[in-house]
Amino acid sequence: MTPFTTITGPAVPLMRANVDTDLIIRIERLTGTPRESLGAFCFEALRFRADGSEDPACVLNRPAFRQAPILLAGPNFGCGSSREGAVWALIGAGIRCVIAESFGEIFEANSFRNGLLPVALPREVVAALAQAASAGAALTVDLVARQVRTPSGEPTGFTVPPLRRAALLEGVDELAQALKRDPEVAAWQMRDRKARPWIWLGEEG
Repeated sequence: MTPFTTITGPAVPLMRANVDTDLIIRIERLTGTPRESLGAFCFEALRFRADGSEDPACVLNRPAFRQAPILLAGPNFGCGSSREGAVWALIGAGIRCVIAESFGEIFEANSFRNGLLPVALPREVVAALAQAASAGAALTVDLVARQVRTPSGEPTGFTVPPLRRAALLEGVDELAQALKRDPEVAAWQMRDRKARPWIWLGEEG
């Protein structure tokens, strides 16, 4: 994964509640579309009309937000099915952080596993950030300092589980984190072989 430290850029205000994973990426796109191409279909039900043309009324299509790395959303973002492709689509569309009041539990876990930072903040704070960023002014999300900063520099702190934060900062997944402790595992195994040799019958070494 690409390490996540600090990002600065426009924050697209998609202030809808209960945005589910099917709205983020339609299920049929996951059956024949390569993972690296899913970004083109992210939020397609919102971005495109029935004839395939772009809907100019959709905030995601506004020039100021086309390359936005931050998404501001309503409560319960990422609810619905557990499809990991929703996170892949968001990342493919250039989004590295979603700020919302709350998230679907599985979506939140999938985000951390794939290098996308979900930031939970109170509803009124998210609304204030959306107002500050409504014209395309840049927000900053600083995972090192655990802060979201407005265009004027006003900081708002957020919390993130320590292991999740470390993985994002280093750009590693859970397996890589576990493998870093391989010497500890080997040392424990050696001690346990001596303490309980009957457990290890049939094992080499």
